[in-house]
Amino acid sequence: MSKQLTNKAIFGRRESEARSYCRGFDTVFASAKGAEMIDQSGKRYIDFLAGCSSLNYGHNDPDMKQALIAHIDTDGVAHGLDMHTAVKARFLETFEQHILQPRDMNHRVMFTGPTGANAVEAAMKIARKVTGRSNVICFTNGFHGVTQGALAATGNSYHRGGAGVTLNNVTRMPYDGYLSQSCDTTDFLEAMLRDRSSGMDAPAAILLETVQGEGGLNAASTSWLKRVAELAQEAGALLIIDDIQAGCGRTGSFFSFEEAGISPDIVTLAKSISGFGLPMGLVLVKPEHDIMGPAEHNGTFRGNTHAFVTATVAIEKFWSDDSLQQDILRRSNIISQGLQSLAAMVPEARLKGRGMMQGVDVGCGDLAGKICARAFEQGLIIETSGSEDQVVKILAPLTTTDSMLQRGLSILINAAQDVIGGHKFAAE
Repeated sequence: MSKQLTNKAIFGRRESEARSYCRGFDTVFASAKGAEMIDQSGKRYIDFLAGCSSLNYGHNDPDMKQALIAHIDTDGVAHGLDMHTAVKARFLETFEQHILQPRDMNHRVMFTGPTGANAVEAAMKIARKVTGRSNVICFTNGFHGVTQGALAATGNSYHRGGAGVTLNNVTRMPYDGYLSQSCDTTDFLEAMLRDRSSGMDAPAAILLETVQGEGGLNAASTSWLKRVAELAQEAGALLIIDDIQAGCGRTGSFFSFEEAGISPDIVTLAKSISGFGLPMGLVLVKPEHDIMGPAEHNGTFRGNTHAFVTATVAIEKFWSDDSLQQDILRRSNIISQGLQSLAAMVPEARLKGRGMMQGVDVGCGDLAGKICARAFEQGLIIETSGSEDQVVKILAPLTTTDSMLQRGLSILINAAQDVIGGHKFAAE
């Protein structure tokens, strides 16, 4: 008896118009393994999206899967609010041993609601309570979520327009390279902070991504990050690093700010912190700033018990030594080489990003969208990002084999050749 295929009509008939990714990847997926997804017809797709960096270790890692199955099979706690559980303790001990202590981070771990936006909301609330100030400095092209507080810090006008109310208590400054590659925008930030007539309210925090994922893979330089950290301290503001997309190894090291040698007051994590695609968000906060009262920032799902199980395995398996980090470095070079071939096809195109969070700015959202659509037809899941969706963006699992990475890049380059042949560039 043949397996009955899902009728896609149900999605259009009943699912909200707010659905998004399914519009670009119009098939019904049935299974996934490693760096591949398989639809119900059996067609295989190489996944260069990885749950928008929620699946840094690929789909259905066998060790995480077995640990989760064993936990469920023995009636392990499925939901525990923020109670003490054995699996939470093991996660905290493992995170402390392999992540925090080797980096001399004495941060406390605050479990928030299970989304990155909720973690950002908590981080902003902490900073405001600590300082007694309301203003948060954020940056052009930043993306921090679409709940009300996080959305105020998000730059994208489409998402901001969905709020329906005024979004305030933030001051937006130009990100590194926003004005030009030769302009150091920290000079502007410094002038605004030091001039008592600049009109900028004293900030509670400076909030930033070291690599702006949704904003177009804009990567801040080490010197820029160091200077921002210095200015935050000088201004009496907390430095918040949003590492939700760029963290958990995506840029090479576990935290994206390690190379810069800075010590954020607060770090937000979500997406791949569970290791398995299970929802979990958390905030790392220096002990002196850990002043939220019991349940002052609360939620029914503060800490996903199943995610504790898989996150513990992920950290033990991939971060107890530097082998994954070395793999990321090698695979980053493979990605860079492939993207250089793509960039060479488009006038004035340029590579962007860092580590395994790279892409090509092709200068036009329509062109980038067509390249990604053609790639999907040929068996590659890949998306765009940027203010005009002009960046073809790779977020392949960090564990993707070199050969599969090469295959995916070949599909992307072939798709670009198909599309670019019929595209008229502005200079023509």
